[in-house]
Amino acid sequence: MTQRIELIPAIDIIEGQCVRLTKGDYGQKTVYGSRPAEVAREFERLGFSRLHIVDLDGAKSQHIVNVGVLREITSATSLTVDFGGGIKSEKDITAAFDNGASMVTVGSVAVTRPDLFLDWLGKYGADRLILGADVRNGKISINGWKEDSEQDLLPFLRQYVERGVKHVLCTEISKDGTLQGPAIELYQSIMAAYPGLHLIASGGVSGNDDIERLDRAGIPAVVFGKAFYEGRIDVARLGLPHHESTTI
Repeated sequence: MTQRIELIPAIDIIEGQCVRLTKGDYGQKTVYGSRPAEVAREFERLGFSRLHIVDLDGAKSQHIVNVGVLREITSATSLTVDFGGGIKSEKDITAAFDNGASMVTVGSVAVTRPDLFLDWLGKYGADRLILGADVRNGKISINGWKEDSEQDLLPFLRQYVERGVKHVLCTEISKDGTLQGPAIELYQSIMAAYPGLHLIASGGVSGNDDIERLDRAGIPAVVFGKAFYEGRIDVARLGLPHHESTTI
């Protein structure tokens, strides 16, 4: 493919292991590796330049848990890492940056403490803060997807885009980990409303065809995990600057 869309593989962490959930259900967990730093090194060797890390223990506990794994990954690679999961306080956000994250994804705080989110936006800048917008039945979900708020997606985004947010990670929870295809119409509606946004689509990618569909739809970036770990993505077809044939 002629690559325009930014390609971002994901590592989700539970108890120090690389895992994937289905629809955010901690009871539907598949372990793909016991050494996340080695998985990250393989991504770098394949030619990826960015990595999305989710601390699922942190999301559940409402504070960062796997900061040591973050440090291992950022020490072992030169990947640009964005980190999310459990960032609820200044201590959490500082720990993420101090341990090598280039960007952090903040979702729940933007719902429950908009004042705090805007404070962080002003302090750290729009280039380092990603607004997490996890959606279920059209409503923003929080706290590791365990709770649904009353906030609708587009108005939720509007209040922050108007205040300078540039990066949004949007996960359609019903699609996540299902390999049933991404919610392209949802992402197109966001881009139609906010055409200058760097929108990262997340959830449901089943292979190269889905990535190419998102690219043709004008979506700026995509996160994928399970499709890659299940061998459904042909790396050579992605058009990365360089890649080595290898298996994670």
